Amino acid sequence: TMAPVTRPTHPDVDMAKVLEGLAFLAVDPTVHRMCQVIGAMVSGLVVVGMLCTSDVKGRRNWLPDCKLNSCKRNWEVFSLTYGVFWITCFAIIIGGELYESFDREHYMIVCGGLATPLLLQPILLPSITGESDVPLFERYSLKANLWIFIFGFIGNYWYTHYFYNVLEAHYSMPSWDLNGVPIPMYLATHFYFCFYHVLSNLALRKAYSTFSPGAMRRLFVISLVLIMSYATAFMESLTISGFPCYGFKDRDLAYTLGSAFYGIYFIVSFPMFLRLDESPPKKWDLFTVAVEALASGMAVLMLLDIVRVYMGIDLNIRLNRPCKLNAAFTCKPFNFKTC
Repeated sequence: TMAPVTRPTHPDVDMAKVLEGLAFLAVDPTVHRMCQVIGAMVSGLVVVGMLCTSDVKGRRNWLPDCKLNSCKRNWEVFSLTYGVFWITCFAIIIGGELYESFDREHYMIVCGGLATPLLLQPILLPSITGESDVPLFERYSLKANLWIFIFGFIGNYWYTHYFYNVLEAHYSMPSWDLNGVPIPMYLATHFYFCFYHVLSNLALRKAYSTFSPGAMRRLFVISLVLIMSYATAFMESLTISGFPCYGFKDRDLAYTLGSAFYGIYFIVSFPMFLRLDESPPKKWDLFTVAVEALASGMAVLMLLDIVRVYMGIDLNIRLNRPCKLNAAFTCKPFNFKTC
């Protein structure tokens, strides 16, 4: 186990680096181009929305009905509230470069510690989502966590290797791995995806409850899913760019093609996750939840592989990251030490 590396810090130095990073983004042509693309997509969505017919009986709600589906509503509110907390934690860690003093244990503690409240809430604190009187295996919070965990696990175990091959991405921080992927990433994915999928639920529910059924609403929903998927993928790529232990051979390609490639995850998962216990009194059991998550995972895997085959890129799955075999690939401050 590598001992943590410490370094002197000063608030003015950290703030200067933050301002320097913001200034870089303000003039970066790739970021500008991506913002223009997303802006154009949103403008097109607005036009489609104007052509849709409003549902006069529609509730126009973002959250589930507080009487008919209170448990799902409570879980979504909890996930959004908790999202503010973990995003703040990550902003402090990345912005303050605290990761430079992290070793394997620190990454596990941080990512595992932030995932644990979501994973254990259905069991230990069901009152948060108003499910104290609901049997454990029937709690929406448990089913939502199971769906996200299965889908996120598949994403890390399989999809990450597509990023390794197609985009030549790499993780280079010290960590214990599972199938060539740092275990903390499996844990971080859980709270990331819980947050993403609640936001998509809000937007899709708003669309379905605002417009009357028909071809135009269908077009609006499809467009909305595509835009949310691309924007979510780009924003994650942009915000994590300050973390030097996750990188790409070509950053511009990662923002443009990489966002579209990553967005494939959400093109499938956003509409699929919304269906979970969305229409009471119909409820899913845990077996159905698992099958739905596995089916979504397989759909994404097929789409990613179709893209890979189209690009003519071989798929090579390595059990060891390059920095496990060559210390020169480990990110600072662990340079010249295997990860």
